[in-house]
Amino acid sequence: MPTDSIGKPADRLILPEYERDDASHPALDTEEYHSTSLRSPRRPLQLLPQNLTEITGPVLGHERVGDTDHDLTVQHAGEPLGERIVVSGQVLDSDGKPVPHTLVEVWQANAAGRYRHAGDRHPAPLDPNFSGAGRCMTDENGHYRFMTIKPGAYPWRNHDNAWRPAHIHFSLFGRAFTQRLITQMYFPGDPLFYQDPIFQSVRDPKARERMICEFDLDSTIPEWALSYHFDIVLRGRHATPFEEDEDDED
Repeated sequence: MPTDSIGKPADRLILPEYERDDASHPALDTEEYHSTSLRSPRRPLQLLPQNLTEITGPVLGHERVGDTDHDLTVQHAGEPLGERIVVSGQVLDSDGKPVPHTLVEVWQANAAGRYRHAGDRHPAPLDPNFSGAGRCMTDENGHYRFMTIKPGAYPWRNHDNAWRPAHIHFSLFGRAFTQRLITQMYFPGDPLFYQDPIFQSVRDPKARERMICEFDLDSTIPEWALSYHFDIVLRGRHATPFEEDEDDED
């Protein structure tokens, strides 16, 4: 009979159990966020053991990142409309250690609050010089940096007079392919926080604060772009709240 590293029969091994922290992360089915009822699981979640393949690869790395992928303002022939901003920060693990050389991706609406996506029917202008998507690799100390346009708020028909606060979506990988985080970064002082069910689905006020970036005057580019700082923690007590489904552009 196969045994584990301490000689215990393999058929009696106890797999780790993971309990969601719904105070820090959105519930899978949040009543106020209507579309979650259509995409949340109806059966108990099953733990799938991670083998060598899931832990070690495939890994998306620097070979997939272009020279201008981190700068969403220079990806087209002309300049995009709106307020230029710098968004930078550090990716950390549960112990507060930096996560180096990991892929960070962003997507967002333009300055008028519209996505460059076939499903977006908001009657706001599209910007031919702004696609709203970028990517970069963290450096050896886990730092990342994007140049972009501050996104606008937009209506989304979830409830009466519903508007989403300005936000940027983030997707990134941890030390393994299976460690993926999808989250949203909000801007400080947004007046729409109180009526946004996606933001409010994170019940812990301290956890909600971890989704709000900080204005960072020290890292602005003088006479060119203001700057915001946003650290991302993958796991642990201070983890950044994350989403279960990144397919929706909300």
